[in-house]
Amino acid sequence: MRTLEEDLEAAGGTGGAHAGVRRARAWLSRAVEPGTVDLWRYVEDVGPVEAVRQLRSGAAPASIRSLAGPRAGQDETAADLRRAERCGARLVVPEDDEWPDLALHALTVAAVQEPLDRANQSDRTQALVPPIALWVRGPVRLDEVTTRSVGVVGSRAATAYGEHVAGELGHQLGERGWTVVSGGAFGIDGAAHRGALAAGAPTVAVLSCGVDRPYPAGNGALFHRIAETGLLVSEWPPGCAPLRHRFLVRNRLIAALTRGTVVVEAAARSGAQATAKRAQKLGRPVLVVPGPVTSALSVGCHELLRDEEFGATLVTSAAQVIEAAGSIGSDLAAPAERSASPRDGLSDLAVRVLDACPVRVGVGPERLAAIAGCDVLEVLRVLPALELADLVQWTGSGWRLAPAPRPTGAAP
Repeated sequence: MRTLEEDLEAAGGTGGAHAGVRRARAWLSRAVEPGTVDLWRYVEDVGPVEAVRQLRSGAAPASIRSLAGPRAGQDETAADLRRAERCGARLVVPEDDEWPDLALHALTVAAVQEPLDRANQSDRTQALVPPIALWVRGPVRLDEVTTRSVGVVGSRAATAYGEHVAGELGHQLGERGWTVVSGGAFGIDGAAHRGALAAGAPTVAVLSCGVDRPYPAGNGALFHRIAETGLLVSEWPPGCAPLRHRFLVRNRLIAALTRGTVVVEAAARSGAQATAKRAQKLGRPVLVVPGPVTSALSVGCHELLRDEEFGATLVTSAAQVIEAAGSIGSDLAAPAERSASPRDGLSDLAVRVLDACPVRVGVGPERLAAIAGCDVLEVLRVLPALELADLVQWTGSGWRLAPAPRPTGAAP
């Protein structure tokens, strides 16, 4: 395999993502931490190949060189590509047809609108910036699997209630042809992924480390199953460790790659809340599952719902999630099912007469009128309809409530 400099020299002409552009973006994905506004703007202005040339030669502006630091003199690109090949991963770049342009468009708009002095702020994890490149492991196309997708996030230390809800949502969304996107963590993330897999649907795990490193290690088998039918996605090259700040950086991708974000359980301060806030800034619907008012792991959910300016929507089923995140007019949720009752549709007068009827002995219309507080003629007018509905019966001496029908198959 040629050196980086040789590939960069050969990077000429126009067209698809040729070797020079691909290797340049692979180098940038390791040299500079993702989510950096200044680097993204610089690459957009001069192109990835020229950006790498200037960074490695020291010709880049000082503010850009400081982002790479000592990494500017290193070149692990060939090793990164070999690691990716060994684990069945690939590098997807904006020049590829597989790049999810529509999904990440909101990040591009947000990055353009970022203040120019953003680099002077110490917390770069708050920036909403498109990725330079994405390392992807799995058999499906990234752009296709994220076309109809929903993010499901929540607490790592989830309750049994939260894991049950997340698993049901993942399964029901998968059955309806929607992709579940989450972070592959313990708790809500893992439950949502497993629910989707149980439905035979692809699911996407956005990682804060290399796609060849199962983190947390306890979810190694889960990551293997996801990679068989769905995707593992990361901005960091294979072999990179899951550093703490990277979890917050990757959260913006969960929000951007999906058409809505569902928060199942979240404490007062949590990464799930941070993901929800990024989704809201990107114009994506934020959907929240309520929990017990006594649960500390639902405090964050309830705070999102109480904030009227934030605009979160309460959801309790996959149908309601799809209605909020899907297409207007084509993904409407069915009304909540109600058990049918013989009293449905009765007038107020008929209900009062029915309530006046005794259970055992029959009474005359005059007695019913006195109890119901109406005229005898009104009682006589509604009794036939109540009898046809099997709600009252004539005993020979008066009217009483009809006995409840015997269940099918019950002994006489």
